Amino acid sequence: MDLASAKLIGAGLAVIGLAGVGVGIGNIFAALVSSIARNPSARDNVFGLAILGFALTEAVALYALVIAFIILFV
Repeated sequence: MDLASAKLIGAGLAVIGLAGVGVGIGNIFAALVSSIARNPSARDNVFGLAILGFALTEAVALYALVIAFIILFV
């Protein structure tokens, strides 16, 4: 196996983390909608926490993409 194919395999493995990110974001917003539907008056408190969770989960996606790009192009 040459270096180019090993880089492609490594980048593909690094991007597998994006599947977990998609599931995590889906869970965050499903819980947000459910909690707002149950108690609409708590929307202001819950929405900020949901956006914080979304941002932290999205950071994992960005890290996975950066690792994949580093593997491919460095």
